[in-house]
Amino acid sequence: MKKKPLVGILMGSESDLTIMEKAAEVLKEMGVPYEIAISSAHRLPEKTANYAKTARKRGVEVLIAGAGMAAHLAGALASHTTLPVIGVPINSGALHGTDALYSTVQMPPGVPVATVGIDGAKNAAHLACEILSIKYPEMARKLEDFRSRMKKTLEEKSKVIKKGKSG
Repeated sequence: MKKKPLVGILMGSESDLTIMEKAAEVLKEMGVPYEIAISSAHRLPEKTANYAKTARKRGVEVLIAGAGMAAHLAGALASHTTLPVIGVPINSGALHGTDALYSTVQMPPGVPVATVGIDGAKNAAHLACEILSIKYPEMARKLEDFRSRMKKTLEEKSKVIKKGKSG
C-alpha cells in the first residue's frame, strides 16, 4: 500500500475526537495511512468542500466523517466527491445521536453515504479497510487475519465462561 494517506478522517469539532480516534486506532493497527482533521460542514464549509474536491488528487481513497447533533459533515463531503464516504453519527445533544444518525443515513438518490451506528468509528474504519481490500490484496489478508483472531478470542472467552458456569 501507499505511504500517502489512503483514508481521510474528518470530524465536525474537537469534541468528536475521542470517538473518531477509535477509527484512527483501527487504521493504524491495519497499517493504513490516514490523515485526521476538523472540518465543520457548517462553520468551515469552504474548507470542507475543498477537502472533498481535492482528496482524490491527493491519493485519499475513502473518507470517514463523524459529527453529532444533526450536523451533516458526511453529506457535505459526499456532495463534493465520488469517493466512498462513511458517516459516523456521534452521540451528543438531547437526542443522543439519533438526529445525527438520521441526517447521515437519509441521503438523496445519487449522493450516498455509508452509515455505521452511533459512535461506530471502529466499524467505519473496518469498512474503509474492506473497501481498500478490493484494490490492495494485502489488506484483504489483514482483514482475514483480524477476523480469525477475533473468532479465536471469542471462542477462548466462551470456554472460560462455560467452565465458570458449569456445576
